[in-house]
Amino acid sequence: MERTAVNPVTWSLDMGFNQGELVSGHDRTLYCSGQTAMSVDGEPRHEGDMEAQLALSLDNLEAVLGKAGMSLADLVRLNVYTTDVDLLFRHYGVLASRLGAARVAPTTTMLGVTRLAIPTLMVELEGTAVA
Repeated sequence: MERTAVNPVTWSLDMGFNQGELVSGHDRTLYCSGQTAMSVDGEPRHEGDMEAQLALSLDNLEAVLGKAGMSLADLVRLNVYTTDVDLLFRHYGVLASRLGAARVAPTTTMLGVTRLAIPTLMVELEGTAVA
């Protein structure tokens, strides 16, 4: 698989994402449902703690990727939904450091939403990966 970053501007690189990615020569595409701070038993965790919710959401996204034989390094698209954009930005380093460690800068959209499916959850991550 070959990935080519498409960045007509470069400010997004400081935030850890590319404006676009051209992907060719891949065999598999995985579309991941939104992952939140849910336990393996389907119970919401870390009420009121954005940093912990973001970390567990990433863990859960990695688990889906891993089950498909992929990793964060295979992400080409990441959608971030949050009930509190300002609070998420204060803890964005959790996300940026994990993506940086995976040496990936997927195209990213962040949206502020009124609420998620479970009211105590504050962040949801939806990804697309190719390998």
